[in-house]
Amino acid sequence: MWDFEEGEVLAFDKPLRWTSFDLVAKVRHNVCRKIGKKKLKVGHSGTLDPLATGVVIVCTGKKTKLIESLQYDVKEYVATLQLGATTPSYDLEKEVDATYPTAHITRELIDEVIPTFLGEQWQVPPVFSAVQINGKRAYEFARKGLEVELKPKLLKIDEIEVLGFDEGTMQLTIRVVCSKGTYIRALARDIGERLESGAYLTALRRTRVGETRVEDCLTIEQFLNQLNNCELNCSSETR
Repeated sequence: MWDFEEGEVLAFDKPLRWTSFDLVAKVRHNVCRKIGKKKLKVGHSGTLDPLATGVVIVCTGKKTKLIESLQYDVKEYVATLQLGATTPSYDLEKEVDATYPTAHITRELIDEVIPTFLGEQWQVPPVFSAVQINGKRAYEFARKGLEVELKPKLLKIDEIEVLGFDEGTMQLTIRVVCSKGTYIRALARDIGERLESGAYLTALRRTRVGETRVEDCLTIEQFLNQLNNCELNCSSETR
């Protein structure tokens, strides 16, 4: 049975260009309308950038108490990097601000460099991120053109592999399994630097959070359809 006040843990495939907050707000609004309540606790267990798609875990009611523990689940991503250039945001949010040589980059070099990112390492978060600085988000400073210094954070990459590399377009696709707090945009930046070039993300998909895989997730359209077509005590058969 669906019981949103007692609490549900819902797995969504976040749409492109939605923020994680957009998803939470959409779920909260429609569930509150369905159950006839003005307020309901709803939260997510890990932010996913607007230009990324994939798994976002949303908790409702009393199950929001699980959010903190769920945030520590291992995440898996599939990322596409454009080599030979950078952007201030490390993805497509901002325009290219610099280009770099790529003639020296071969599949062999990539296969040497990628495994060096395995294990624990320190990573400086992107300036266009939600990291807090003196009570404000880093992106608030960045979008005003203000320089900020972000402290590196310890993270762990459990798995990283090359899924494909096109020498003609200099596009590299990788799969990454990593710990909480890992910025794949920052990883793209670091890969570019280690290749003695530049890199930024052109696509990112979170394919797993803990044991939840993206193929098991609901789209927001599927969720709303199920919600609108069931009684207040929704049968688990419709989930």
